[in-house]
Amino acid sequence: MTPFALLYALHVLAALIWVGGMFFAWMILRPAAVEVLQAPERLRLWASVFQRFFRWVWLAVLVLPISGVGLLHLRFAGLETAPRYVQIMMGLYLAMLTLFLRVQLLQLPGLRQAITAENWPAGGEALGKIRRLVGFNLLLGLLLIAMASARPTF
Repeated sequence: MTPFALLYALHVLAALIWVGGMFFAWMILRPAAVEVLQAPERLRLWASVFQRFFRWVWLAVLVLPISGVGLLHLRFAGLETAPRYVQIMMGLYLAMLTLFLRVQLLQLPGLRQAITAENWPAGGEALGKIRRLVGFNLLLGLLLIAMASARPTF
């Protein structure tokens, strides 16, 4: 396996884990949880899901820029010669990272506090804010993947 192939595989897998996880959570898990769980159980479920999923997102957040910079240098010999779509992809990554950090550092603690206090309305409000941010991040991730798929990288 060439260094390019290894970096490309790591890059794609990291993106798949992050964006695929958001797609699953938004499109499948969220509607099912609303359908079958009452608010306390649903909020506890989401806190547990976020705890597990965000470990993988942190890994993706680290792998994507490392593999991306490696690919940038192997394929384009640096940022100066990279096409515009690569720079746009880097910007979308930064936007997605910012939204993820907002959820992780600013919204998730409020959800946890509401669950601990058994304040279900506040927990529902916190989860709603997280849901909207994850939904927007999912749209950015899908746009980024569509852009990457439309532009051959090798």
